Amino acid sequence: MAAATVAEAPEVLQECGCKGIRTCLICERQRGGNLSWQLPPQNPDRFTYCSHTGWAVGAEESDFEGWAFPFPGVTLIEDFVTRDEEAELVRLMDRDPWKLSQSGRRKQDYGPKVNFRKRKLKAAGFRGLPSFSREVVRRMGLYPILEDFRPVEQCNLDYCPERGSAIDPHLDDTWLWGERLVSLNLLSPTVLSMSHEAPGSLLLCPASPGSLEPMVEGVVAFSRSVLCQDVEVAVPVPRRSLLVLSGAARHQWQHAIHRKHITARRVCVTFRELSAEFCSGGKQQELGQKLLQIAFSFQGRPT
Repeated sequence: MAAATVAEAPEVLQECGCKGIRTCLICERQRGGNLSWQLPPQNPDRFTYCSHTGWAVGAEESDFEGWAFPFPGVTLIEDFVTRDEEAELVRLMDRDPWKLSQSGRRKQDYGPKVNFRKRKLKAAGFRGLPSFSREVVRRMGLYPILEDFRPVEQCNLDYCPERGSAIDPHLDDTWLWGERLVSLNLLSPTVLSMSHEAPGSLLLCPASPGSLEPMVEGVVAFSRSVLCQDVEVAVPVPRRSLLVLSGAARHQWQHAIHRKHITARRVCVTFRELSAEFCSGGKQQELGQKLLQIAFSFQGRPT
């Protein structure tokens, strides 16, 4: 990827793509009034994910300072691209139009047309991942956790504070998309907020500073609990880092980006792989193979 300087972002359209209860700063100003009742409450019991140990640790001055619990399924690869590579990637993205999306985001999609409710998809119009992603995909395969990762879909999302960009807590589809979600974070750092809607409790153990070792199988002395629904885990995501969600972090914990964590323009490039149904031995393996062949032609344009 050649060196370049970051091009200025295209002029922000004074429109929004919000639907239903979702809002952004643009439509809130247009509608007027106080819409704070529509905003999701912030969970008071904060934990922060530590990428070096794999634990979620109680935030300072919170009720859970000094307590922690294992938080598997998050892998963070810092400095995945250089500053020059980051600038060139964003410049190439900005050559194509960005479509308005909900909650103040803009997007570019590279993938098949999908109706998740009816579980139907169309490959027509899908020409593959963009050419500038070829090196990104190759480099991902150098890491053990991603050595067999074959993305079939790419979604670029553009966030900026002027639009009040955010994304609500959600779980990605599992009918079409597989075990790993991979995101490249560009232009500014952010925080991925993880929440758990299931009933039940999480078990905590004491965590004095420096006492937590990298998470391993074994006996842990848990001595406190907290309701799952009262917990939110903040995962710091540095600029130019690659974030991988798998296992419990992929399937059990919803992920979100809160408006307050967008302080400058941010571009997120998310790659998704196929589920088992579309892989070798699955009942739609032929369609899956076709989609992969298209994806890896790297001739795509935003759909």
